[in-house]
Amino acid sequence: MSKVTAADLISGTNGPGVAKKDPIIVADGVTRQFGGLKAVDVDHLEIPRNAITALIGPNGAGKTTLFNLLTGFDKPNTGTWSFDGTNLAGIPSFKAARSGMVRTFQLTKSLGRLTVLENVLLGASDQKGERFWASFIPGIWREQENANREKALELLARFKLDAKKDDYAASLSGGQRKLLEMARALMSDPQLVMLDEPMAGVNPALTQSLLDHVLGLKEDGMTVLFVEHDMHMVRHISDWVVVMAEGKVVAEDVPEDIMKNQAVVDAYLGSHHDTDLGSITGQIEMEEALQAELAEERADADTEAATDKEQS
Repeated sequence: MSKVTAADLISGTNGPGVAKKDPIIVADGVTRQFGGLKAVDVDHLEIPRNAITALIGPNGAGKTTLFNLLTGFDKPNTGTWSFDGTNLAGIPSFKAARSGMVRTFQLTKSLGRLTVLENVLLGASDQKGERFWASFIPGIWREQENANREKALELLARFKLDAKKDDYAASLSGGQRKLLEMARALMSDPQLVMLDEPMAGVNPALTQSLLDHVLGLKEDGMTVLFVEHDMHMVRHISDWVVVMAEGKVVAEDVPEDIMKNQAVVDAYLGSHHDTDLGSITGQIEMEEALQAELAEERADADTEAATDKEQS
């Protein structure tokens, strides 16, 4: 696969909010305020079509909040955005998903008391048997149900979960649940897949498998937008990187150049930190800062997961 360059994706001079040649998402003036904290303050952002875009930034930069806004899981104070030319501002999450934009979560949302196969089948859209009167007439929905089951089994085989199709989802490991969420998302044949920390809680043995699956989404013609702190993943699979800090988009570039951007250095290390990223020492220092951010977010996720478990 040939490497994507900035010239392939953008039109005009590079910088925060740069116009893309073929954007699938265009957002303008999107803000979200929690009391006195402005968690998201994005003037303009475009996500390129048929590319893998990484959304990175320090802990608390507003990445997941922006995800929630774009997918209808939260409402902004101001702003508009469109997906594939259709305005989605104010549209609830289920309608956003029906439009072809699906997402996964940092803390997986599998239904533990349903089987792995049943979880994937939940992702199928426009199921005829969900209508009250139609549900009493198998002839209306039986053919569609059989087709959905066949498709679900193919996806489970693709993600190497077919041997566990009859197991309860609660029995899966963290990495397997990530794979299950991706399989369920693909049941609706989306144009855009949004992954929130796909590597969080994943056993290292499954890391390469997940990377390959994300690359496979692009090869199948989908656009991918993901939030991640794992810079190995960002460098390895992304075509474009968007950096947020304090709710704003502070930089955009190809992965090879993004970490040399002074705005990115300031976001991770502080505006008064003098770091030469051309030196080995500077690169190590930047990597240590990124790993510290990653460890902090992982700890927050583990705490939240433990709290959810105690409450359930």
